[in-house]
Amino acid sequence: MPDFFYLLSKWWKQILSMVLLSLLIVAIIVFMEPPKYLSVATAVPASSVASDKSRIFGENIEALYSNLGSPDDLDMIVGTGQLDTVYLAVTDQFNLYDHYKIQANKEVTRIKSAALLKKNTEIQKSGYGELKVKVWDTDKNLAPQLANSLMEKLQSIYRDLQSKNNAAILNDLKTGMIKLKDSIGILQSAANSKPDTSGLSVLKTQLQKYQQLIGEYQLMVDNKPSALLIVERARPALLPDKPERLEILIATLVLSFLFALSIALILEKRKKMVK
Repeated sequence: MPDFFYLLSKWWKQILSMVLLSLLIVAIIVFMEPPKYLSVATAVPASSVASDKSRIFGENIEALYSNLGSPDDLDMIVGTGQLDTVYLAVTDQFNLYDHYKIQANKEVTRIKSAALLKKNTEIQKSGYGELKVKVWDTDKNLAPQLANSLMEKLQSIYRDLQSKNNAAILNDLKTGMIKLKDSIGILQSAANSKPDTSGLSVLKTQLQKYQQLIGEYQLMVDNKPSALLIVERARPALLPDKPERLEILIATLVLSFLFALSIALILEKRKKMVK
């Protein structure tokens, strides 16, 4: 096997040429790419029992529950953060088709803009059990607005999902109360001819219970519990985060040198085999 210094001394011109050419090509590409600024919004999960009626209306029971949820509660939210629905909504909110300057018909432009936003976004659960929404954009003032809007959209989706069950129960209670009132009306009419009102009193007690439950569920539907608690809203970055030009150029230098050295080694071996 050829000595390293011998190989370097013999092929240094070719190695240097390949390294400089690689650096030049990568530098042109890297410096033509516009800088992107990173903004991060942070939230923690709210307690999953926040929408539990017994927690809200039960006496002294609220002390048994924490206002914070567990990190596992973020798994579904992170999964939802991969859906196009979230990005399409934010794209429409900020007219990102104008910002990205994509030339196509309206629907195609909308889809491509949402895909580009998704590409520049990262939604993840941190090691500390926090939800991180990261957005990179060439406009340092737009990036935090997009991050905060995506966080709010996720909040809205899960807040609505949590309250849908309460809304369904509320509708069933209202339907049941209407039927109960009809039964009470029939018994009241019959009570005019028959003084026996034992069944009527039971129904009136049930009606009071229905009215109480409807009031409680109505309050829960009107005041939707939060699925996320915002810890820190995204702010404009002072310096760009991408591209990491220095790191890329250093990596190019090392890899191109190793590649050129490998080529020189192969050529040197072939040369000796021919002899």
